[in-house]
Amino acid sequence: MAIPAQQQHKDEYRKLTGLQKIAIFMMAIGEENASKLFGMMEDDEIREITGTMTTLGEISADTVERLIIEFAEQMSASGNIVGSYDTAEKLLIKVLSKERVDAIMDDIRGPAGKTTWDKLGNVSEEVLASYLKNEYPQTVALVLSKIKPDHAARVLTVLPEDLALEVIMRMLTMDTVKKEVLEGVEKTLRMEFMSNLAKTQRRDSFEVMADIFNNFDRNTEGRFMKVLEERDKEASDRIRALMFTFEDLKKVDKAGIQALLRVVDKDKLVIALKGASETIKSLFFDNMSERAAKIMREDMESKGPVRIRDVDEAQMLVVTTAKDMAAKGEINIADTSDEEMIS
Repeated sequence: MAIPAQQQHKDEYRKLTGLQKIAIFMMAIGEENASKLFGMMEDDEIREITGTMTTLGEISADTVERLIIEFAEQMSASGNIVGSYDTAEKLLIKVLSKERVDAIMDDIRGPAGKTTWDKLGNVSEEVLASYLKNEYPQTVALVLSKIKPDHAARVLTVLPEDLALEVIMRMLTMDTVKKEVLEGVEKTLRMEFMSNLAKTQRRDSFEVMADIFNNFDRNTEGRFMKVLEERDKEASDRIRALMFTFEDLKKVDKAGIQALLRVVDKDKLVIALKGASETIKSLFFDNMSERAAKIMREDMESKGPVRIRDVDEAQMLVVTTAKDMAAKGEINIADTSDEEMIS
């Protein structure tokens, strides 16, 4: 007797590994959202996920839906998705340079290079130099001889000048390093430096999830927030508190709004404001010249009805720009969550 399709899908889902679920999730949330998550990961994590993508084959829509419910995250159940080499590469190219994408995909084709030296290539010169300045010059010379020349050059410029010169001299006179010595240095780096770095760079899972929810359209956000509230009210409240929405732009001061106005695409802002509250509209209009505000109001009126999806996308773009500017210290977003209220 043939096994019903629903039972087959259940069996398919039960057999998925954690890494396979992550790979399916990254494909299902769309290129833009997936690219942001990839941007937060180390190269070895990206290799594992994209490598898994290339071997998935066809994943049923029912399995995708089950994954949506389990994670209470954005997933599109519009149809089947297919994991392939091209799909993985297309996602990566959205957020990484061509050189990094080529290196990662080359590793997927063959044995993945996941040595400590590979991982050091992703550590900023300031962080690596801060660690190495406390090491013996010979050790620093050995480490810099194992990483890419351009990266080594940047590290040397950050090191104290006297140490940098000593390291250069050691590198010039360095003989063949014994295998045991090299393995010892690599082990120390892996245990003391890379492990501590990973811990300090690990983001809170609720912050990551809040960012994901910020990128949902309002229908998807409402759908999955409702599911999450039913399953874990405390988790949903915490995510909601960490989310930054278009209406939260009222936390940006006047100078910040003016700075935002200088970089945001005007056509996108017109669409974003079509779905905004009067408070947010006034916030932007009050920080424009009278003439500019008049033109924008006229543009909003001439637009006529706008699809909710287009408004969501435009507002998401403005919010993302504001958060990026805040991260760079270009604008300030006030944190009002702990302010006391007077009745």
